[in-house]
Amino acid sequence: MSYIKADNLVKHYGSGGAIVPAVRGISFEIESGEFVAIMGESGSGKSTLLAMMGALNSPTSGDLEVDDINIYDLTRDQRADFRREFLGFIFQSFQLITYLTLAENVMLPLVTTKRSRKVKQAMAREALARAGLEGMENRLPSQISGGEQERVALARAVVNEPPILLADEPTGNLDSKTSEEVMGLLKKLNSEGMTIVMVTHSSEAARSARRILKISDGILTEEERIISGTVSVKSHRNSLAVDKTA
Repeated sequence: MSYIKADNLVKHYGSGGAIVPAVRGISFEIESGEFVAIMGESGSGKSTLLAMMGALNSPTSGDLEVDDINIYDLTRDQRADFRREFLGFIFQSFQLITYLTLAENVMLPLVTTKRSRKVKQAMAREALARAGLEGMENRLPSQISGGEQERVALARAVVNEPPILLADEPTGNLDSKTSEEVMGLLKKLNSEGMTIVMVTHSSEAARSARRILKISDGILTEEERIISGTVSVKSHRNSLAVDKTA
């Protein structure tokens, strides 16, 4: 169980006169056990924000804390340990290794742990079974459908039971039926206590979350909370954080 706090996060790309602001002073808190969706058009900064939350992309300025740990105060090795222990990732392009079996792909986050190979194999089988892929451990990614590949990516993300799951467009390449199945798996993980942050452009997928953060041009513009089917909306347009590096 882990909470996340972002304080005036800013991210610029480029240098000199060619600076491109991707994230411009975003602040929010995500409570332990929440399911939060981040929505925005392509280029709005949502994937950059997710990468910063995952200790993969250092902010230009601002702070990002997980359980009182400012993750960008950590060394590179410490951030690697943090990612391994706290985070699971679902990438938009699945990023499965084609020549590894499904079980071997799922075992990748366990490579540097001190568990025996037998234990790692058992954990991979269990994760695949939870994702609805029991008995498919020895297949290759090319032998399964896109929806099944997404499930493998999900199994890999949660094989070490991280407290936080970050998902980048987990239904972006799927048909509606498969998207619904994947969202069902995410909701089940959340009901078991996992904190989930999902980037999506799909309003239908976002409705599975309890809260929606809407981003436009690198700025948090609106927040929706969904409680018992009722939506409450909070505008951030009149209380925007300041980009201190501008």
